[in-house]
Amino acid sequence: MVRPKSFDRETVLAKAMEVFWEKGYEATSMQDLVEAMGIHRGSLYDTFRDKHHLFLEAIAHYNMAVTRKAIAHLQAPGASRSAIEQYILTFAVRAADKDQQRGCLMTNAIMELATHDPEVAASLRKSLSSVEDAFYRALGRAQDKGEIDPDKDIRALAQYLTSNLQGLRVMAKVNPDRDTLQQVAQLALKALD
Repeated sequence: MVRPKSFDRETVLAKAMEVFWEKGYEATSMQDLVEAMGIHRGSLYDTFRDKHHLFLEAIAHYNMAVTRKAIAHLQAPGASRSAIEQYILTFAVRAADKDQQRGCLMTNAIMELATHDPEVAASLRKSLSSVEDAFYRALGRAQDKGEIDPDKDIRALAQYLTSNLQGLRVMAKVNPDRDTLQQVAQLALKALD
C-alpha cells in the first residue's frame, strides 16, 4: 500500500525555490534540497522526479509567486506611463539593496543555464514574456492616453524595458551602487520620450 504524502507540495516547492535562488542550480545538492524541504529523498524523487524537474517547477513557482506579484502594479487597471516609470525606478532601488544581492532567480538561471538547457530556456522565456507583456499593455494604455508618441513601437519598447531590468539585476551583483543603478534606470526611461 502506498503511503500518502505527509507534506504540502507547494510549501516544499517554495523551500526548494529558495535554495536554488540562494545557491544556483549547479551548486545546489540533493542533500541541500532534502534538508531545506524537510522531506525524505525518496519523497523528493517520487514527487518531483529529479533535480532538473524540481528546478523547472521552482522556476514556474517563482513566476507565480514572485514575478506576478512584481508586475501586478503594471497590470492594474489604468496603469500607464507613471506606473512604468515607478516600476523601473523602484526596481533600480531594490536591486541596490543588500537584501537583494542574490538577484533574481530568473536572471540567475538565465546566466547559469539558458545557453545549454533548452527546457530551462523555454521556461525562462515564458517568465520573461509575462514581464514583457505587462510592459506592453501598460505602454498601450500610455499611448491611448497620449503619454507616449503613437508612432513608437511599443512591442520593441516592452522588450527593451524587460532586457534593461535583467541588465540592472546583473549589474547590481557586481556594482550595487544605488546612484549608478538609478542613473541607468533614468536613461532607460528616456526611451519613452
